Amino acid sequence: MKSLMLLSLLALATAPAVLAQAPTAANTVKTKVKPAGQPSVKTKTTQVAEAPAVAGPSDAVIDTKANALTVNMQKNLGLNPQQTEKVRVINRRAIDNVETARLRYRTDPRKLAGVVESISSSRLSAIKEVLTSAQFDKYQRKREEKMGVPNVQGVQGNPAPGLGGGADQ
Repeated sequence: MKSLMLLSLLALATAPAVLAQAPTAANTVKTKVKPAGQPSVKTKTTQVAEAPAVAGPSDAVIDTKANALTVNMQKNLGLNPQQTEKVRVINRRAIDNVETARLRYRTDPRKLAGVVESISSSRLSAIKEVLTSAQFDKYQRKREEKMGVPNVQGVQGNPAPGLGGGADQ
C-alpha cells in the first residue's frame, strides 16, 4: 500500500518535468521499422496540446487606467501639455508592465513584489526627469501620504510601550 502511494506521488512529481521536456512541435511522428524478414512497420503519431494562453488585460483597459492616473496627476501637479503626454506614456508603460507581471508571476508573490518594485522605481525616475523639482516634491509628498510612508517632520506621537520617552520616568 505504501509503495503504491510512493509510486503515485513519484509519478505526479515527475509529470511536470516530463511535460516541460516535451517537444514544442505540433506533431511528433515516430516510425519504427523491424529488421528484414519481419512484416511489421509501426508508426506512432502524437498530438502535442499547446498550453492555453492566458489573456492579459486589453489595451483599452490599460489605456483607461493610464489616462485616469495621468489626468489625476495633471490636475494635482499642474502639468503642461508636453509633460502630460510624456507622463501618459510613462504611466501606460508601467501599468502594462505591472499587469503583465501579475499574470506571469501570479503563483510567485515574492517574485511579483520584486518585479513590481522594480517597475515602480523605474517609473519614478522617469517621472522625475519630466517634472520640475517643485512638481516632483509635491508628487512625492502626495505619494508618501497615499502609501502611508511617514515623513521625518510628521513622526510624532506616543512611543511604543516600554521604550520610555515620557516625562514620567
